This record gives sequence, C-alpha cells and structure tokens, in this order.
Amino acid sequence: MSAKTDGPIYLIRHGQIEQFRPRRFVGQLDLPLTDAGKIQARVMRDFFKDIKLSRIFTSPLHRTLQTAEIVAGNRTIDITPVPELAEINLGDWEGLTVDEVRRRFPGEYEKRGEDLAHYRPQGGESFADLAQRSLPVFTRLARENAGPLLVVAHAGVNRVLLSQMQQLPLQELFLIPQDYCCVNIITLDNGCWQVEDINSRSVVVQS
Repeated sequence: MSAKTDGPIYLIRHGQIEQFRPRRFVGQLDLPLTDAGKIQARVMRDFFKDIKLSRIFTSPLHRTLQTAEIVAGNRTIDITPVPELAEINLGDWEGLTVDEVRRRFPGEYEKRGEDLAHYRPQGGESFADLAQRSLPVFTRLARENAGPLLVVAHAGVNRVLLSQMQQLPLQELFLIPQDYCCVNIITLDNGCWQVEDINSRSVVVQS
C-alpha cells in the first residue's frame, strides 16, 4: 500500500440543489440537481476534459452521482458510490427551518452552536462522527488508487475532510468556503496531506 498518490485528488462539491426559502437543514435528504446545478456540472466537465482521471468516487446521494455522471461525460471511467462519503445525517432536524428546530427542540439549536463539533441532533450525527466515518475511507481511497482521482461529495463532508487535513478545529469548519461545484485540490505525500487549493473554479449560475 503506497503512502503517496500518483496524482492529485480533486475533491468537489455537487452542483446546486433546490434553494429553500427560508433555508432548511439539508443533510441526507436525497435532492436532485436543479437546472442551474446541471449547468455547473457541465462547466466542471470542461474543466476536467484534459485531465486523465483514473477513478471517480461519489457519495451515494443522487446529487453527487448526477454531478459525477455529467462531469464524466462520454469517458469510460468507473463511478463508484462510497456510503461513508454521504452528507452528515441531521436526524430529526432534516428538512426543518431554524425556527422549526427551535420550536420543536427548545434549547437544542443553541447547544449546537456551543459545541458544533460534537453536538448530535436526535437520530443524527455530529461533525466529529462525520470525520470518523469519512476521513479513514477517503485516506484508503487515496492510498489504494492511482491518481488523478475525482471525489464528488458535499459541503459538510468536504469541510470536515479539509479541516482534518489542515489540523483545524471542527468548531471552525464553517469558515471553509464550499460553493456549489467548487474544486479542492489535495495530494498525499509520504502519508501527509497537502491541501493545494480550496473552493476554486466555483461557478455561479442564475437560476
């Protein structure tokens, strides 16, 4: 097992999904891409057209699979869903607005803010839980597969991975920007992660 990838790992976020007003908690709700999200993915396809990707890994959620399929285009390349790359499970908070959470679970939203890393909504996960399930698998994929690799995941997953790779506290993970269809470039060298770029190449599409 190698401790060094043969090429970079491109970690991207999926394209745009439905924009709820007011905003709602979306973790593992299985929402598809919007038309704007599909356009963003096509722009990413153009970005990757001259990069000889060896493998594509995704979350099992539909929005990441859609993004990966559009980016892959006509290439003959394996697209492999990886359950551990699914977005954070928000349990009973899924699909609720902040006001709804505050009404149904008094005091819980404030507890989350006090300990963002470890707070676990009923039936769901904490960001520390997410780190424990996603980083070991991401590391294994990097070690066992020759690059360049493309990994299509989610804002929460990406932020957790990037935080851990840079030894940043999970309490500050929302300081890491992750726009729809942004690109993060990562390498693994002698067992050490190197984050080369964060949130680049993101595409804003008016929907």
